[in-house]
This record gives sequence, structure tokens and C-alpha cells, in this order.
Amino acid sequence: MNKTLIILKREYLLRVKKKSFIVMTILGPILMAALMIVPIFISQMSDKKAVIAVVDETTLFTERLKSTDNIKFIPLEMDIQVAKDNFDKNRYDAILYIPMSAINTPSTMRLLSDKYPSITVKLYIESQLKQELESMKLSASGIDKEVLKSIETRVNLTTIKITEGGKEETSYPEVATALGIFAGILIYMFIFMFGAQVMRGVIEEKTSRIIEVIVSSVKPFQLMMGKIVGVALVGLTQFLLWIVLTFTLVGIFRAAFPEKFSIKEQAKIYTADNKMLNPDELSKIADIKNTSAPSDTKNDVLNAIASIDFGVMIASFIFYFLAGYLLYAALFAAIGSAVDNEADTQQFMMPVTIPLIFAIVMAQFVMNNPNGPVAFWLSIIPFTSPVIMMIRIPFGVPYFDLILSIVLLIAGFIFTTWFAAKIYRTGILMYGKKVNYRELAKWLFYKS
Repeated sequence: MNKTLIILKREYLLRVKKKSFIVMTILGPILMAALMIVPIFISQMSDKKAVIAVVDETTLFTERLKSTDNIKFIPLEMDIQVAKDNFDKNRYDAILYIPMSAINTPSTMRLLSDKYPSITVKLYIESQLKQELESMKLSASGIDKEVLKSIETRVNLTTIKITEGGKEETSYPEVATALGIFAGILIYMFIFMFGAQVMRGVIEEKTSRIIEVIVSSVKPFQLMMGKIVGVALVGLTQFLLWIVLTFTLVGIFRAAFPEKFSIKEQAKIYTADNKMLNPDELSKIADIKNTSAPSDTKNDVLNAIASIDFGVMIASFIFYFLAGYLLYAALFAAIGSAVDNEADTQQFMMPVTIPLIFAIVMAQFVMNNPNGPVAFWLSIIPFTSPVIMMIRIPFGVPYFDLILSIVLLIAGFIFTTWFAAKIYRTGILMYGKKVNYRELAKWLFYKS
């Protein structure tokens, strides 16, 4: 055990002192903090007010176009050619030209600009013109616009999760989907990245013949486990530093800009005792909803972030990263011991990497039905569970599924370690021979 710890310490210190480790440890939290902070700032960021000059030959739209905080309409009493000639001098962002034929042929309207107009501006202008044209046609047909407006209904469905105790919690499926796929891809990347480090380390020591000196005083199994666990601790150290530094950066921003991180209480439109609303109450609610302001994007973003159970996600990530890495790292170490150079690893890498790649490919199906049979089986099979279970956890996983997945993943790690040790103890001292699957099968049955 002491020899294993010595190897573990060497592998750990060798890697954490590298410049690449230090650089990524610093850059990682900055990027992750930016993912949480930037959307909040962007959602509140006011774009420059767009000034739109309007040349309306019909004189029907000039007074009907409504300016907003971001778009200002300025009517021009001049010919379109004169307006274009004076475009640079007046510094308009664009000129909206409405010819006389626009009422019968709306496609003749033009938005003229010296640069690409914002898609938001374009869509808003189109919406305004569409509403006014429809209103004119309704009036010409003798149909009251207010009657049609009164039956328009917007549905913004809020999802409520009912817990076992009967408590109701607002859920955000979109956030669960994004968080799940992000965690799954991160597990996939970490397993490949640190597993490849183990394999390359074994190949380097084998080709330099330093391994012959090491195994004279250390058993091959102790050497393999020391390398695997040492690299695992490097990955865990980096991940924990990322978490601590990320939350520190976010905390600093929250202290510096508290108004941007404040969460407003959401209004509820259902009764606590689940009683049916009578028509008068329903009418009042409808009036409130119709006259209320648009949804607060900032508040939606903050509520979505607040709904994430970071404790559960971090604990789950640490376990599935470590267990998944240990399972695959043993196989990577076995591959490294069986070959003389990295180019020869390709024939053995394919069977090992297929389950991980398959898990990523199936991620979309799992997100569409996180509690379905496909998601269940892929989340308990040890070779795919590290990725798939991390995708399922944000949606809520039954305790039985979680416990079964954990037990089978630990059993899978024990099996792959035994399997890899059989190959490692023979292959680590085998030189100059092209190894195939038949040869590997023989190594499994060699006696110590």
C-alpha cells in the first residue's frame, strides 16, 4: 500500500505542477462564471435606440407606428429620393418607405439602410405594419377589431413539480435539459482526457524502459492503481478548484451588482385549496393577465438558476466522474501496457470508446423521455451510466434507479480493474510484439 501511495503522489504532483494544469484551472472558473453571469447582463442590456425615418405616401401609417424604448419613428414630409439623398446627413438608422400601393400590395414596402438592420427592429416594424393593415381591412369589412382582440389568448404554461410531500415547486424543463447535457458532455470529456493521460503515461514509461526498474520493487497492480488514482485526484482537484473559484467569482459579481441578481416573487393564478374559479374571478384574472407587462426575462433567468440544486449536481458529478473514470482508466492503462507506441492503440481503443460515444448519441432520446425504458437501462449499465445518469439527474431520478446505478457502476469498476490487471501485468514487460485480441485473451489466463 505504501508503494502505491508513493506512485500516486508522484503522478499527482507531476501533473498539478504543469503549466497547462495551472492555466486551465484559472481559465475554467472564468468561463463557467461567464456562463452564469453573461446571460443575466445580456438579458438586461439595452441596445442603442434605433431611429427609423418614415416616408409614408399613404399618410395612413405615420401616426399609427408606436415608438418604444429601443425604436423611435420619425415621420418625414418629403419624397423618398430626397430622404435617401439626405440619409447620411440626418444619421438615421433606416428609412421605412411605404408607397401608395402598400395597402393592396404590402410587399412593396421597403426598409432602406446603409447597414444590416437589427432583426429585432425588422420584426417589430413588420408586426406593427401587419397589425395596422389587418385593422384597416377589418374596418373595411365591418368587423370590430376589439371583438377579435378579446378572443386572442396567449398561453404561457408554467410547469409545477409535485414532490412526495405534496409540495408544489416551479420546474424549468429547459434548464434541466441544458444542465443535463452539459454535465453529460463534461463527464464524457473528462473521462477521455484523463483516461488518455493514464494511457500515454504507461506507454512513455514502457518505451523508455524505466518500467523495468519500477516493477523490480513494485507489483504491476500497485503501479497501475497508483497511476489511475493519482490522475483521478488531479482531475478531482481541478474540478473542485473550478467549483470554488466559479462560485467565488459569481459571489463577487452578486455583491457588486445586487440589483441585477434580485429575484421577484412570481404571481400565482391558481388557488391554494385547488377550488374552481367562478366566471367573475376568471374574468378578473384575465383582465390582469391581459394588462400586465411582458414577462421579465431577467427574473426568468434568475429563477431558473435558483431552481438548480447545485449540491445534488456537484455530489453526483463527483461520484460519476470518479467511478466512470476509474472504470475506463483501468482499460486505458491495459491498452497502454499492451502496445509499444500510441499509433498501435487504435485497434483496441474502438471497443472501449464505443459505449461512451453511444451514450452521447443517445443523449437526445434520453432528454426527450428521461424516465423511459431506454433512459433507465442506459443509466444503470456501467459503461454508459456516468453520462446518461448525469443527464437524467436534473429531471429527478427515483432512488431505486440511482442506487442500482451506483452499485452496478462500482461492480463494473471492480471487474474492469481485475480485467485490466491481468493484461497489465503481462503487457507492461512485453516489447516488440504486435498484440492482437487472441494474444490478450491468453494473457487473461496466465498465472502469476
